[in-house]
Amino acid sequence: MSINATLFVQAIVFLILVWFTMTFVWPPIAKALDERAQKIADGLAAADRAKTELAAADQRVKQELAAASNETASRLADAERRAQAIIEEAKARATDEGNKIVAAARAEAEQQAIAAREALREQVAALAVKGAEQILRKEVNAGVHADLLNRLKTEL
Repeated sequence: MSINATLFVQAIVFLILVWFTMTFVWPPIAKALDERAQKIADGLAAADRAKTELAAADQRVKQELAAASNETASRLADAERRAQAIIEEAKARATDEGNKIVAAARAEAEQQAIAAREALREQVAALAVKGAEQILRKEVNAGVHADLLNRLKTEL
């Protein structure tokens, strides 16, 4: 064969190969490449969306943390105020209770003093009666002695 015929046959085989490749091989490869490019583009878009969502979520988290911090500080302040109020109320109750106890103790002390005075009066009266008995045994003037006893009793 001559070189021209070989060249011509190779050109025809090449054209058949090109046609076969363009018809049967190239479309699936192009389709796979397009699908891959689409997946990559979708992935990049999803990554961009995720970035923006992450930034938005980060902002929401910061806002929530700030709100929680403010709420916590507010609750702590309220608890402090409530504790102070409870302490003041307890102090007032303790003062009132102490005053009541002191008043009760004073009243009881006064009652005991009155009872002691009465007991002393009775003892002095008993002593006076004993003294009067002894005086009456020695002297018989009952009117003078009764007057003395009455004055003694009123003085006590």
